Amino acid sequence: MTGQEAAEQIHQRAWIGQKPGLERTRRLLGRLGDPQKELKFVHIAGSNGKGSTAAMVSAILTAAGLKTGLYTSPHLWKFGERFQVNGVPIPEETLADITTRVLEQAEDETEFELMTAVAMVYFRQVGCDIVVLETGLGGRLDSTNIIPAPEAAVITNIGLEHTELLGDTLEKIATEKAGILKSGCEAVLYHQGREVEDVISQICRERGISLAITAPEELEVLSSNLEGQVFTYRGKGPYRLPLLGEYQRYNAAAALETAAALGIRTILTSGQASGALAGLEVLRALRARAAGRIDIMAGCGVKKENIRAIFDGAGITSFHTTGRGAPLDSGMVYRKAGVSMGLPSLSEYEVWRTDPEEFRSCAEIVHGLL
Repeated sequence: MTGQEAAEQIHQRAWIGQKPGLERTRRLLGRLGDPQKELKFVHIAGSNGKGSTAAMVSAILTAAGLKTGLYTSPHLWKFGERFQVNGVPIPEETLADITTRVLEQAEDETEFELMTAVAMVYFRQVGCDIVVLETGLGGRLDSTNIIPAPEAAVITNIGLEHTELLGDTLEKIATEKAGILKSGCEAVLYHQGREVEDVISQICRERGISLAITAPEELEVLSSNLEGQVFTYRGKGPYRLPLLGEYQRYNAAAALETAAALGIRTILTSGQASGALAGLEVLRALRARAAGRIDIMAGCGVKKENIRAIFDGAGITSFHTTGRGAPLDSGMVYRKAGVSMGLPSLSEYEVWRTDPEEFRSCAEIVHGLL
């Protein structure tokens, strides 16, 4: 079996007809020797920003010298991007081997449950010091929630999403996301509305969990342009972030709070923590993982004066064209939208959006134009 064939076999498993729950994943991992019980985790849930926050936390821990696993979704180019160690995707042959072993033990598990099992087996096999684990949907009943209490549980921005499964109010959705909060962990919450913060704070009090909430008022921007952002947080820094968008600074604050929480638990020594935090610019390594998250094609060695393409593949794909730019392909459907993404000085850009699944073909079109 090749890595591509492994991905195809996993993708054949549909969610249709299956009820949310942890039992299928728990049974499968039991047959695989419960690899999750031999690992330490940072568990991240939320509606927006969880992928970027997971990548930032992973980069910080890697910079601190820890062998760091990252389980995230969706992938951009190759399936193996979902399973990374120190920023490197799982080798194709390893993916094929582990998938074969997982499928041999599989029964009625869904696609995401199988992927979660592959991740756990892989991270144990390579001996990760810590794993950054992004939920797929919700938290309480997400298959990633079969882990024991994580070292830190992080909840990013919460919005109304998947209301048929998670609930039709922010409070209900926050309660579902808070299912990853287990007694014995540290908790970090992205600052947001009172309806969410009250729910998370109350659950943390009930479970005896220490909670840190990000403080956007203590984040000072020193510079921001199309090359990245420089800021201080809680009087420390400066931190250099190559990712664009105001919200990415707030995601970075959550990552910094997470690193501080891990320092409290001595997962990071004081020297490791200070070195990693002072070196937040190591997030330049995120160019591969965060491609498609307000990604500037012209900033990656592809440039033409009258066209600049900026991608945001986290839920939408956006194209910004300047000069006499036109829709990139008349055969695709675009929705024009205003610029309201916290990007610096983009009033002269036109924004075109497509459906997320068209991202790859859109990127190929742009590469052909630039």
